[in-house]
Amino acid sequence: MSQPVQPPNPPQQPYGGGQPTDGNPYAAQQPPATGNPFAGQQPPAPTGNPFAGQQPPAPTGNPFAGQQPGQFGGGAPFAPAPAARNNLVVGLLVALGAAVVAAVLYGVIIGAIEREVGYAAIGVGFLIGFAASKVGGPLPALGIAAAALSLGAVFLGQLIGASMIASDAAGVGFSEVFVDHFGDLVTIWKDEFDFMSFVFFVLGPVGAFAGVKKAG
Repeated sequence: MSQPVQPPNPPQQPYGGGQPTDGNPYAAQQPPATGNPFAGQQPPAPTGNPFAGQQPPAPTGNPFAGQQPGQFGGGAPFAPAPAARNNLVVGLLVALGAAVVAAVLYGVIIGAIEREVGYAAIGVGFLIGFAASKVGGPLPALGIAAAALSLGAVFLGQLIGASMIASDAAGVGFSEVFVDHFGDLVTIWKDEFDFMSFVFFVLGPVGAFAGVKKAG
């Protein structure tokens, strides 16, 4: 007798799990992982502009906007020029020293030739004005101070010259006449003051302003 043939086993689902739907044996299967970490994310909509979303800077019309004054290309700012130093005091001190030197030289010239020379008086003022302006700068105050000091230098030089002449005539020392009889020298100077003495006093400031102009 023959034995009945057993029906074949029903086909197994290759991935197990759900029942076929609508005749599709793979409808309930989950797709295998693809190894892409960005799977399931929506790609951004293409805009055609790589800088989309950024706000453009507002136009200023100045290509160097944002730079600090005195900078170019990110370098260090230029240091401002230092302010000019006021040398008035130094100029006055130099003028005073020049006046003393000029007075002595002027007095020696008078005592040597026993007369006054107009060029020497101009030279006194020129030396004072030139030295003051050369050191202190072209300041108007220095010109006025140099002119005033030239008057004093001419006066002192005349007294020195008169002392040298008197000391030679009396056969005594210069210091004895200039120091011990200084009051008498001033009295004699007043008595002998004339128009030419006034001219020599005027030449001193003239030379001072000329020296200031030359130095500037």
